[in-house]
Amino acid sequence: MQAKLGGLHDSRMIFGVAILSLAILAAVFAPAISSGKPSAQHDVVATRFLSPLSTDPRGDFHPLGTDRLGRDVWARLVYGARISLGIGLLAMSMSVILGLAVGGVAGVWRGRLGLALMGLTDFALALPRVVLLLLLAALWQPNAALVIVVLGVTGWMTVARLVHAEARSIVARPFVEAAVALGAPRRRLLWKHVLPNALTPVIAAAALGVGNAIMLEAGLSFLGLGVQPPTPSWGSMIASGRDALVNAPWIAAAPGVALVLVVVACTLLGDGIRDTLDKRVTSEQ
Repeated sequence: MQAKLGGLHDSRMIFGVAILSLAILAAVFAPAISSGKPSAQHDVVATRFLSPLSTDPRGDFHPLGTDRLGRDVWARLVYGARISLGIGLLAMSMSVILGLAVGGVAGVWRGRLGLALMGLTDFALALPRVVLLLLLAALWQPNAALVIVVLGVTGWMTVARLVHAEARSIVARPFVEAAVALGAPRRRLLWKHVLPNALTPVIAAAALGVGNAIMLEAGLSFLGLGVQPPTPSWGSMIASGRDALVNAPWIAAAPGVALVLVVVACTLLGDGIRDTLDKRVTSEQ
């Protein structure tokens, strides 16, 4: 019982859950906690490069200042959280689904099919992901849907190898051998035994993968190959503020700090989940 509850007292998990909860709440309630107009521009000359905690001539308060076009940085930050977090979660969900399918089938259907699927996985792992992302993003008009698909189809390989290893271990257990002896088809073994038992380590890998996907999306948007302006995303906000680091550092600092905190929170949460699961397995043994 103590091993099962140990994760609740892990400071890394507490920090990760707290930061991610704040980021998700800010994204969900963005219209209520901001001006609700992340792309609004008024008198650019009078409102551009206002420092944090400033009020513009119209009487609007800007807690994180404004950018070169007079747009509210706080509003763009919380609305950008919707894009960055949404893309990271959806892309990782696609990777998990593909990885579960490929790894589970390869672990249950051994022989040529399993060898072919794992060979495909090893080939995809050998490809440099960043170069492939840049190539795919450059071939089509960049948008949020394309970024999700590109990140999803280039991130399933690690999950597939993890599920494959778990599936091979599960298939060799006595209760699965008993099901095979009773004539259970392989599809039933996959859905009833392999995938439910393989989900536990996948959860930890998914938490780590979300942070990686958010970072990659920010990199693509920074290079102009991700979400296109004026739609705010943390990567594009950092890119728009890189030329004003001397006179207006808050433009790039706000999304940069948010990006670092969320990625670190995902990493700590994934590590905490993995250590908790390892302790649970050790206690059960």
